[in-house]
Amino acid sequence: MQKATISQLKNRLSEYLKKVRAGETILVLDRDEPIARIERVDPATITEDRMARLEKAGLARRARRPFQPEFLDEAPATAKQSVLDALLEERRDGR
Repeated sequence: MQKATISQLKNRLSEYLKKVRAGETILVLDRDEPIARIERVDPATITEDRMARLEKAGLARRARRPFQPEFLDEAPATAKQSVLDALLEERRDGR
């Protein structure tokens, strides 16, 4: 584990982040007292945490079955009449 003071970290942040990306852990010191640890985060963990938060908030729901790409190949349904014709018909019928 590498150690860095706040000023060292501030002056060479990109260099320290490259080390973290490579798997190293950086211990941040303030007047020789450890105050933080910077370590690599697994992207899969972040995605799962975010999905769990969205589910809990009722904003998302996990799929019940695997996605089927051929679904995108289907042609969209064609309308029996235009939207304008349907609107005019409704107005004529007084709905």
